Amino acid sequence: MARPAPAGQGWWRDAVVYQIYVRSFLDSTGDGIGDLAGVRIGLPYLRKLGVDGIWLSPFYPSPQHDHGYDVADYRAVDPVYGDLQEFDLLVSDAHRLGLKTVIDIVPNHCSSAHPWFAEALAAAPGSPARARFHFEDGRGEHGELPPNNWRAMFGGHAWSRITEPDGRPGQWYLHLFTPEQPDLNWRDPRVAADFDDVLRFWLDRGVDGFRIDVAAGLFKHPYLPDSDDPEADERTRDSVNPLAWNQPEVHTVWRRWRAVCEEYTARDGQDRLLVGEVSVPTAAEQARYVRQDELHQAFFFHLLSAPWNADRFRGAIGSALRDIAGTGSTVTWVLNNHDQVRSVTRYGGDSGVLGSPRARAAALLMLALPGAAYVYQGEELGLPEVLDLPDEALTDPIFLRTGSRRYVRDGCRVPLPWSGKASPFGFTAEGSAARPWLPQPAWFAEHTTDRALTDTSSFWHLYRDALSLRKQLPQLGESSLRWLDSTPDVLAFTRGDGLVVAVNFGDHPVPAPVTGQPLLSSAACPTGVLPGNTTAWWIADTRTLQ
Repeated sequence: MARPAPAGQGWWRDAVVYQIYVRSFLDSTGDGIGDLAGVRIGLPYLRKLGVDGIWLSPFYPSPQHDHGYDVADYRAVDPVYGDLQEFDLLVSDAHRLGLKTVIDIVPNHCSSAHPWFAEALAAAPGSPARARFHFEDGRGEHGELPPNNWRAMFGGHAWSRITEPDGRPGQWYLHLFTPEQPDLNWRDPRVAADFDDVLRFWLDRGVDGFRIDVAAGLFKHPYLPDSDDPEADERTRDSVNPLAWNQPEVHTVWRRWRAVCEEYTARDGQDRLLVGEVSVPTAAEQARYVRQDELHQAFFFHLLSAPWNADRFRGAIGSALRDIAGTGSTVTWVLNNHDQVRSVTRYGGDSGVLGSPRARAAALLMLALPGAAYVYQGEELGLPEVLDLPDEALTDPIFLRTGSRRYVRDGCRVPLPWSGKASPFGFTAEGSAARPWLPQPAWFAEHTTDRALTDTSSFWHLYRDALSLRKQLPQLGESSLRWLDSTPDVLAFTRGDGLVVAVNFGDHPVPAPVTGQPLLSSAACPTGVLPGNTTAWWIADTRTLQ
């Protein structure tokens, strides 16, 4: 298992962090869009839930072509979300409540509205301004064809041709997501130097760390050759083109960023966190990103992508603990985020009725595993995906570029329901006539936070109880995990000395591995029985277990 963190450090190693999609959390101004002041209002709710910190989605100035992941200024706050003063108040209030604050940073690409890109468009081919991006001459007799055959993850060619300042058709620039998100060229040392300053700007304002978007990106193959499978990224909506992602040079950036964070840690003894969105095929490859001098953590997506199946879950957990924890880091588990269909819907089966019990069981399993966990807003309310948003309401660039609803992410980004029986369900300021930026369905009334808080059988209470036990039980720290023998549909293991966890992935009850009543369970458990689609925790004498 993982080596222990130095004394007094490593708050992140077993932390549970709550992901806030700022646009959809809470609207304090009545314009239908969530904001930083709304996040600040919601902090006591999160403290009561029992999380250790928050991760904020991008709130920087942006044209919002990809809702903030197209950054026009990395050192400011978009007026729709507030200002730097409001951000400072948010960090201060979070710290007063004992909550760490992690912010999203987007180093792979910026917005086409960024001053650097405007400068590049106005400059000549081969100029220093264009060297910050990937500008290339086109192929064909008149340069009318893209420089290579790569496709963008969000649809279409990965290259767009510009008009030169003199009006002639000109060079092409690379964008692995949308044309409004030109990829930065990290082989230009000015890019790395500027991001050093960006990190320090926010660290000086008190942030506790950074979630790094597309952390396996940044560097492309230096010769930008054609791909053998140019449509792979577009087809899967994942970073799988080996020429565009996971290049070896990217590790030099994470060593550099780790050194910046260590400067601040050395001042006050408080760890600053780097957690990466590292989309790579195997746990062994991900482990390279969390070596001792690189990222502290990387999201482990294999649980999120696994079907509801005992063998698949056991395989994912086993590979993570073997390969990632072995680096000295801890595994960072996730079941939901702002890019994926919510677990209640993913696990629902043909009828959908199995989604809630399975999502509850998966949550209790995740929170029993060694390492850290991230909870996406609304997960603690048992929110399903909103699948029937009308086409005219969709804002995801995937839909706008392809016309296809497959992989569209708006359904997990619908603004949270806080109270009441009709939209806006307390999301917008009282008395506001503005509608939430994405429409909320009527059935959100069954999932409001005020209803969840009063219902002791709700998802919210399950999460709150599990988070409370994580703080109370020493077995749920960095202790070992030992698998127990079990029937094919059941995963069972022990944590430390005396905590037994079992998950029944089947639909029918099985004998429980412990005879007594569970300490916590995702569904009611008769003595000696583990119902289908249920996880339970017991305190037991593990010496009697096989």
